[in-house]
This record gives sequence, C-alpha cells and structure tokens, in this order.
Amino acid sequence: MKIFKGGMLAIYALLIIIPIVSIFFTTFKSSKEMYDNILGLPSSFTFDNYIELFASKTMSTYFMNSVIVTIFSVTFTLFFASLIAYALTRMSNWFGNSIFALFTLGMMVPAQVNMSPLYDLVYSLGLTNTRIGLIVVNTAVTLPVAVFILTGFMKSLPRSLFEASMMDGASNWAIYRRIAIPLSLPSLAATSIFLFVMHWNDLFYPLLFITENKYKTLPLALLEFQGEYITNYPMLFTGVIIASAPMVIAYVFLQRYFIAGMTAGSVKG
Repeated sequence: MKIFKGGMLAIYALLIIIPIVSIFFTTFKSSKEMYDNILGLPSSFTFDNYIELFASKTMSTYFMNSVIVTIFSVTFTLFFASLIAYALTRMSNWFGNSIFALFTLGMMVPAQVNMSPLYDLVYSLGLTNTRIGLIVVNTAVTLPVAVFILTGFMKSLPRSLFEASMMDGASNWAIYRRIAIPLSLPSLAATSIFLFVMHWNDLFYPLLFITENKYKTLPLALLEFQGEYITNYPMLFTGVIIASAPMVIAYVFLQRYFIAGMTAGSVKG
C-alpha cells in the first residue's frame, strides 16, 4: 500500500513538474525553434526573450501597475477585514451572527453575476481606466473571504483576555491594536499570501475595467502575445515565468507563517 501511494504521488508530481519544466525551457527558445521542437531542449540557452521583455518600457509599466494594485488591495483588505472580524468576535449575539452570515453569502456569489451592475457602478463613479478603481473593486470583492478567515481565528482567542483588558480601562481600539492584531499575525500572514495570489493573478477585473495601456496589469498584458492566427509562446511563457516569480518568492519567505496561520485556531488550548 505504501508503494502504491508513493507511486501515485510520484505520478502526480510528474504531471505538475513536466509542464513547468517545459514552459521554463521554452523561454530560452525562439518562436521557430519552439514550433520545430516543442518538448525538446533549446539548442542554445539564450536570454533574448527575457532581455526583450525587460527592455520594453510598456512591460515595466504593466509590472508596476500589478505591484501597486496588489499591494494596496491586500493592505486595505486586511485592514478592513481585521476590523470587521474583531467587531464580529465581540458581538456574540444574533446581530453579529447575521452580519457574519452576510459576508459568508458574499463568498457564494460568482463574479460574473455582478459583472454588469459592477461595471455600471464603477463607470458612474469615473473609476474605469484607473488603478484606484481596481484597488476599490479588489478590496470589496475579496473582503468576504478575508473576514471569513480572520473571524474564524479571532473567535479562538480567549475572551478572558479581552475582558481583562476592558477592566483595565483599555478601549476597543487599544485592544484591537495591542492584543488582537499581534495575536493574529500568523493568520494575517496566511490571509495576505492568499489575497496576494488572488490579486496578482486577477485577469477578470482588469479586462473588464481597463482599456488604456498605461493602466494594464501584467496578466492582462500577457494577452498581447496572443494573436488571431499565431501566438508568440516563448515570449508568453517568459511573461508567465516573470509574473509567477513574485508569488514563489513571497511563499518561500512566508511559508512558515502560512503554515502557522492555516493551523492556528484549529486546536483550542
């Protein structure tokens, strides 16, 4: 049985690794060489695709747009979600449960259902073709997920700690800032990684709200390498590798916080 499980895991790992390795080696090929030998190794490892991509001023603009939108979206979402989660944990009555249920229902609504009314709202506010518009939409859309995760963790914190702080004269803001947030750092780190991946890879909302090149994000810009009759796959895969690098780096450095955040609150002391 152990051999069977090991074999199945090995097959699963190969199914994931082989496409990634193939994409990585394709970034060192020219378009002609890629079509001549799709799965083979490149004849010579050339960095022309990377140099051309980084030398492009438009691509650097797209990259910075993704960085700005992602950082501010994650920051605002975590800030508002942590405030809401703290408030919900302090309201252990039907009203607090009802508010939490509304946020939970917000997770069940597909993005495509809100596409038309959301576009009308953003357009009426004059936020189309702006980074601010993307940040506001991203924050609003991912807020229910962040509230759901953080509320589940904060409910595991001992209420006696909050009550003792209140008896010592601490305000709600002081308890939130000095007790709730420091104790919730593992969960905040895990949620931030989750939100970072969602915002960084988001294509739907930039495709819906952005038409000007100077405001395009990286996932939207990668569509430029896909033509009507032919696609420049080496350049497209090079862009995919570059777009994936920040997520890999973030996970490597925050892995222990991510694991701690996913397991925090699962067992009560």
